[in-house]
Amino acid sequence: MEFKHYSVLLKESVDYLNINTDGIYADATLGGGGHSYEILSRGAKKLIGIDQDKEAIAAASKRLSCFGDRLITANRNFSEIKSILADVGVDKLDGAVMDLGVSSYQLDNAERGFSYMHDAPLDMRMNRANPKSAYDVVNGYTESELTKIFYEYGEEKWSARIAKFIVERRNEQEIKTTGELSEIIKAAIPKAARADGGHPAKRVFQAIRIEVNGELEILKQAVCDFVDALKPGGVLSIITFHSLEDRIVKKTFQELAKGCTCPKSFPVCVCNKTPEVKILTSKPILPSERELDENSRSKSAKLRVVEKL
Repeated sequence: MEFKHYSVLLKESVDYLNINTDGIYADATLGGGGHSYEILSRGAKKLIGIDQDKEAIAAASKRLSCFGDRLITANRNFSEIKSILADVGVDKLDGAVMDLGVSSYQLDNAERGFSYMHDAPLDMRMNRANPKSAYDVVNGYTESELTKIFYEYGEEKWSARIAKFIVERRNEQEIKTTGELSEIIKAAIPKAARADGGHPAKRVFQAIRIEVNGELEILKQAVCDFVDALKPGGVLSIITFHSLEDRIVKKTFQELAKGCTCPKSFPVCVCNKTPEVKILTSKPILPSERELDENSRSKSAKLRVVEKL
């Protein structure tokens, strides 16, 4: 299957980077290579493409082969940005883009188990070398642990009832496929509540994917590390796809832009903390009507951008 990914907010996120021909940039989530292709096409000297999915690295390397050694790839998690830069001999970046969405390939490739639209083994690992899969979460977590992740990561109001139905089913037989899980979720949510809000399994699948891949645990520190890795004047563009990610990015950007953290009662600053970034997007940038028409998956996307001071 061909590795495809529609790069959401592509032009907007790369425009902010102000690509220069001497610049070194990073694509924290290489995926199908859409953002990387745009950055290299605009004349970047080097582009470091990072992805924990080996299939993404292979497909993007093929797509971007026309740029020769201007592309450097790293089959790693973007949270390792500092050691990645050290390994490739790069001191600081001129800019970086982070697209936190699941790639279209991962969703559409049934065997990866990300989608409730295809019946497939429960997997959802972005890095297939990781030991923990969706199967382990669904069949191994306690009812209270499942309730917690469905509520916190999926913002699912029926989380306790869904967790109860899952545990009751797996006590009879293990749950092996996305199709089985999807049917259990559907049965757990009352019919009246299923009438709106999209597919009934959407939020639970999102929550399991986040848990399997540790997506939120690493995000705040990764954002801080990427800002540390920028040259003064360097820009970081981050695209999020759900409220939890967006909240972390927004709050982290605000903290980095704040400066002094002394209590207001202090007559003078003693923390000596100065702002590290300037926020370039007072409100998140949303997809245009045209983009929404072309790609329904862009519906929840938000772009936030900061510049290193």
